[in-house]
Amino acid sequence: MEFIKSKNFTGKVAWESKLIANMNGVTTKLHWTDKPYVWHVNDGEEVFAVLDGCVEMFYKQDGKVKSEVLYSGDIFYASEGSEHVAHPQGEARILVVEKEGSI
Repeated sequence: MEFIKSKNFTGKVAWESKLIANMNGVTTKLHWTDKPYVWHVNDGEEVFAVLDGCVEMFYKQDGKVKSEVLYSGDIFYASEGSEHVAHPQGEARILVVEKEGSI
């Protein structure tokens, strides 16, 4: 059993994470970042929930780049094959649920 205060979690480098659970090959991680990630396609589905801060999520749809701003409590679901990149606006803490080993 563990209680985690997400607002107290900070990393030394962008996208540093704390593994919360690995449930039969599906991981749940708490990430801290203050810098954008890289464009990527996950190896499977991904649930991306902003716990603290603000993140602009860029994604490609029908060959066009689009974006949506996510605030605390907002969730982004990336289906398999969805190309996307997260750009935090300042510091952000994010809960990510995805297949173990996915980028």
